[in-house]
Amino acid sequence: MTDLIELLREGLPEEAVLTDPDVTGAYANDMASFCEAGAPAVVVLPRTVEQVQHVCRTATALRVPIVPQGARTGLSGAANASDGCVVLSLVKMDRILEINPVDRIAVVEPGVINATLSRAVMEKGLYYPPDPSSWEQCTIGGNIGTASGGLCCVKYGVTAEYVLGLDVVLADGRLLKTGRRTAKGVAGYDLTRLFVGSEGSLGIVVRAVLALKPAPLEQLVLAAEFPSTAAACDAICRIMERGHAPSLLELMDRTSVRAVNAMGNMGLPESTEALLMAAFDTPDPAPDLAAVAELCTAAGATEVVPAEDAAESDMLLQARRMTLPALEAVKGVTMIDDVCVPRSRLAEMIDGTAAIATKYGLTIGVVAHAGDGNTHPTVCFDPTDPDESRRARESFDAIMALGLELGGTITGEHGVGVLKREWLARELGPVGVEMQRGIKQVFDPLGLLNPGKLF
Repeated sequence: MTDLIELLREGLPEEAVLTDPDVTGAYANDMASFCEAGAPAVVVLPRTVEQVQHVCRTATALRVPIVPQGARTGLSGAANASDGCVVLSLVKMDRILEINPVDRIAVVEPGVINATLSRAVMEKGLYYPPDPSSWEQCTIGGNIGTASGGLCCVKYGVTAEYVLGLDVVLADGRLLKTGRRTAKGVAGYDLTRLFVGSEGSLGIVVRAVLALKPAPLEQLVLAAEFPSTAAACDAICRIMERGHAPSLLELMDRTSVRAVNAMGNMGLPESTEALLMAAFDTPDPAPDLAAVAELCTAAGATEVVPAEDAAESDMLLQARRMTLPALEAVKGVTMIDDVCVPRSRLAEMIDGTAAIATKYGLTIGVVAHAGDGNTHPTVCFDPTDPDESRRARESFDAIMALGLELGGTITGEHGVGVLKREWLARELGPVGVEMQRGIKQVFDPLGLLNPGKLF
């Protein structure tokens, strides 16, 4: 321990090396429930690429694990410390290095907050679409590590589609540059995509080249009430089948609607079994909204209400973004799943989750990025009640099993981390696991980067 601290301080400022257990303990875990976390030996907060390289060289020389972290808003335990590790927090590397309107790229360090980047590029008439619900806190590095998504993915895609190139510090301290700054490029294997979603298990991202789009026009939102989730999901299938390209297509079940109303007096219709929100950011969204309204009515919507202006649209989206804290208030703690299924199986997923809630005697609210088939079943439970905690964990596993049965995946945007290691193996199968472990061996032969995650 003494050698580790002394060697780290040789290449880092004094204030960048934290050793007080009361301080380092605060860096032990992210926001996931039921994920074990160890006690880090030290927390380091580098500000430069060279300092990250020094940390990695030191840790490799002493065979000490390295756990990279961003803002720790993750929901899978991917940022959880292991006993005796170096926690490498990248939040101080928070500079936007370049915004280029001609090439439509931004070059950023990993600690840049998502919302900070989004606002900065918007000032130049550009748009960085990925917008996780935690966008006011989460970092670009963390978004890259978990391949995060957000509300706008149905039209604009996820983080992986916007990462053009990366600077990555490998476990032994070498600096690897992947990808490009150009709109096109197919030279060699696509190592950039390999790092996106790798949860810091292959290397430490220290710089990213991100693609930007022209800033969209303000979107208008339509809200539709349905007497059943099946009817709402039928409307979703009709919308996608007819070729519409909404900028947002979100679903809230009855439990979520009531939780949001209880927290924020939002005035959402509590009589509804499912509330669908669709938005368009086209120059004239009125025809699209009218067409979607007709499809919703044909699918059985009891009421369809288009927003009259951007202010009403923002209010509806605020209600959708309030869902997680509102469900947390139900019992105090939640487990949030992110199972993704084919859109055609979405109704089965949501109705199946309701059946699981009944079976285990729990409150489980579901919101969904419906246009992607990406559901967020949120299990509410009392962590001081051992039996309820057990049922919560069992229900979480049952939800993941249901997703796989419906041809889906165990994670659409939160990652695997500690929480879903067993389920990753089930989804990939033995050959898939073998190949992925082989890739890990190439980049991190000593197994020092984020050990215990993914596999």
